[in-house]
Amino acid sequence: MSRKSERIAALIEGVDASGVDPHYAGYFACFNHGLYYEAHDVLEEMWLPVRRQPDGDFYKGLIQLAGAFVHLQKERLRPADALFGLAEVNLAKFPDRHLGFDVASARRLIADWRARLAANGFSLNPLRSETAPRLELTCPE
Repeated sequence: MSRKSERIAALIEGVDASGVDPHYAGYFACFNHGLYYEAHDVLEEMWLPVRRQPDGDFYKGLIQLAGAFVHLQKERLRPADALFGLAEVNLAKFPDRHLGFDVASARRLIADWRARLAANGFSLNPLRSETAPRLELTCPE
């Protein structure tokens, strides 16, 4: 097992997966603790083997969403906006509810954060003054 895989296993250990892949549940747990880089890594490990399957772009969109917040944490506002845009495109391919997740809410969240960035001319980081968002996973369909 690689060091990265060991780290990911440690991140998802003890996560309440409630009938879903622990990587998927772990993504939400990490994201909601502001561990966006870790959320990205956890879901990426699950996504890589299925990236060309029907749900590949869904997982990719969630990975990009976490990546956008990584950029905000590092004060890279334009790259954050670019990743928000990619996440928006990928998540738009899926219904409002998919795999126990409110995709419509995520699309609104993305639009809101992109608007916040643009409103300040990409000069003020909204993550510094706003409450970090939370994502909820409900029972899978």
